[in-house]
Amino acid sequence: MAQNSSSHVASSQKALMLEMKSLQEEPVEGFKITLVDEADLYNWEVAIFGPPNTLYEGGYFKARIRFPIDYPYSPPAFRFLTKMWHPNIYEVLATKAEAERDGVKVPTTLAEYCVRTRAPATDEGSDLFYDDYYDDEDLEDNNDEDCCYDEDDSGNEES
Repeated sequence: MAQNSSSHVASSQKALMLEMKSLQEEPVEGFKITLVDEADLYNWEVAIFGPPNTLYEGGYFKARIRFPIDYPYSPPAFRFLTKMWHPNIYEVLATKAEAERDGVKVPTTLAEYCVRTRAPATDEGSDLFYDDYYDDEDLEDNNDEDCCYDEDDSGNEES
């Protein structure tokens, strides 16, 4: 058992070193990735800079990534430290099994995670918004009694 565990550690360390090297040689625009502690290869800090011409422009968002000992066979835990709303992001990203169950394509490298946060998938985002919006029973049962305008086809609104 100890040998199996040590092979997971060696494998995950090699994978993490390759990912870090790749991100240093070809950084993803708008992201800065560092180790929280130089002695701990499994705990990374991510700085995300809001992309231009978006609602996030000028924003600075921090996140932490904690990699499991058996990475890349198990996904990392990704947690935003900065509060934000984004159609592709939950406070804690779903595990691969949860995402696959829901039919979501799961990124396989850290660079893919970074790209995904910068470019929201319109269909996924609108589906999430729709699902969240209509989960509220009060909104589903909304009658037109509260409406203060009469409807007509002319485009004019009468009170």
